[in-house]
Amino acid sequence: MDATSVRASETTQAIIAQLKDKPGALLPILHQVQHQFGYIPANTIPMIADAMQQTAAEIHGVISFYRHFHTTQAGSHRVEICRAEACQARGGRQLESHAKQSLDIDYHQTTTDRNITLDPVYCLGNCACGPNIRVGDKIIGRVSSEKFDRIVKDLSTATVQIQ
Repeated sequence: MDATSVRASETTQAIIAQLKDKPGALLPILHQVQHQFGYIPANTIPMIADAMQQTAAEIHGVISFYRHFHTTQAGSHRVEICRAEACQARGGRQLESHAKQSLDIDYHQTTTDRNITLDPVYCLGNCACGPNIRVGDKIIGRVSSEKFDRIVKDLSTATVQIQ
């Protein structure tokens, strides 16, 4: 086991110990593991399953059900494009197409420089200002192709990780 896996195991065991006796502990455990690593490492799933007296398949089922959870490490910046109807009516599909083409990736993929991971999201609650994207925790409205390109350029030169 490499140093990263050992760290993930130790950190996850501490999270489990802290939260496992709370009612409905699975989701808080998954949230905390993802908060610590930016995703849920594969080697943590059997530990979580064992602690919760469930199978690894059941834990995978919960992880895959909730779009918030990720099992792969994202790029330095997670960019989410709203795919809800209001944003689509305001140009969201064109933005989506432009983003995929300009980044040369599809949803759930990361650019080769590991800078940006592109994900869909279904409503950011900013419908009147669509199309919208979220970068980290920041919601940005009225995003045109040109505005998207400026944001990506700023993310490429940013020294602070937004995640």
